[in-house]
Amino acid sequence: MSTELILASVIFVAIGLILVSVFALSKFVGPNNENSKIKNTVYESGVSNPVGTTNIRFSVKFYLVAISFLLFDVEIIFMFPWAINILELGYYGLFKMFIFMGLLFAGLIYIYKKKALSWD
Repeated sequence: MSTELILASVIFVAIGLILVSVFALSKFVGPNNENSKIKNTVYESGVSNPVGTTNIRFSVKFYLVAISFLLFDVEIIFMFPWAINILELGYYGLFKMFIFMGLLFAGLIYIYKKKALSWD
């Protein structure tokens, strides 16, 4: 066995033992307020007594807007390197980017026609 493997395994075991001992020590040294009334109450965004139930359903529109944002936000990741290397790519790169932007524009038209961005 190589010395690097032995050293790595000793470090791995030492880190594991340190973590276990820290968690065990915090259980005994830290405060123990398991049955505290304040600890078991609901606290949500500064409101101590929330109104309504937590089982409400969200509209699908929230998810459609989020996915649309991600779709059109990722295009920036592809456009940044293209904008930096536009002189090296020449007309061929410009043509490819027009195709890419055309597909994204077609997707935007599709989303607009399906009325995914309109709120009722």
